[in-house]
Amino acid sequence: MQKNSILELIKLSATNEKAFESLESIFKLYEQLQYASNINQIATDIFSWLESEFDVKNMSFSLFDINKNNKINILNKGEEFYSDDDFAHLFIINTHTNLNATVSFCASSEEHSLMLEDCYDTIEAAFFIVSTTVQNAIIRKNFIDSSSLDSVTNVLTRHYFIENLSSYLKLSNNNQEEMFLMMVGIDRFKAIIDEFDYDIGDKVLVELAKVIHSNINEFDLVGRLESNIFLVAILNQDEIQASEIARKIIDDFANVGIVVNEKTGQILKKTICIGFERFDLQSEQTLHDAIKNADIALSEARNKGRGQFFKYSKLKAEDTCFLF
Repeated sequence: MQKNSILELIKLSATNEKAFESLESIFKLYEQLQYASNINQIATDIFSWLESEFDVKNMSFSLFDINKNNKINILNKGEEFYSDDDFAHLFIINTHTNLNATVSFCASSEEHSLMLEDCYDTIEAAFFIVSTTVQNAIIRKNFIDSSSLDSVTNVLTRHYFIENLSSYLKLSNNNQEEMFLMMVGIDRFKAIIDEFDYDIGDKVLVELAKVIHSNINEFDLVGRLESNIFLVAILNQDEIQASEIARKIIDDFANVGIVVNEKTGQILKKTICIGFERFDLQSEQTLHDAIKNADIALSEARNKGRGQFFKYSKLKAEDTCFLF
């Protein structure tokens, strides 16, 4: 088992210099992967590690969908080879999702293959250590079928947003203390439909989705909860940074001009309000409660005017929110 490989390596490192150097190499890879922005970068970093440490020149990194019984190719390096080739080696990184990562590589000679076999436990231990990182990248990257995406804005539907965020939280509760939810609503959206039509309304929604995506990280999640309401999960930021992101989204969208009449060049500008909630992952608060609080904050923001940002607060029972 991969777990046993790392435990044995830790035990040996106390008296064995080679084992200690192997541990150093493994955690060097682990630290490098923390800076990877997506699953493709993770695959590239794993190849670079295999190449520098074990002289591997040919590697394939893919995701295997257990539910659909198909493979998603992520990265191929070097010459083409098959998993049943004499010098080929295959490792499975178990992510405890429906998508497991497979790393296969081919030795350049019989001597090289024997060297890789001698290093098998080290490589296996490394993949055990980085499995959580790969796991998080898969969930954040959202390898999901198109039915989970909103047809207008191409963000997650309500169901898939909750599903993906719930999966992420299950994996992150032990190493992340907080995240932030932003409930984003377009001010007086119905007036757009009444004055123009649904096509113009869709244009406004698409532009808002673009503004949101331009201000968040790739790993953050965006979902469309209802007609003009988006929910954004900011994952790896502190509260000040998350608040700045919210304010930037409000400001950027206020400057967006949506063309409503090509002939006359008529431009429509709209504003948004954002309700903000800090979700403490170490508390007894549920995701449902956090989303509800963000929704309450949005309602309070709208009550105060247009283009407002409010943070949910429990300081006073009679004061649901306050201006942040």
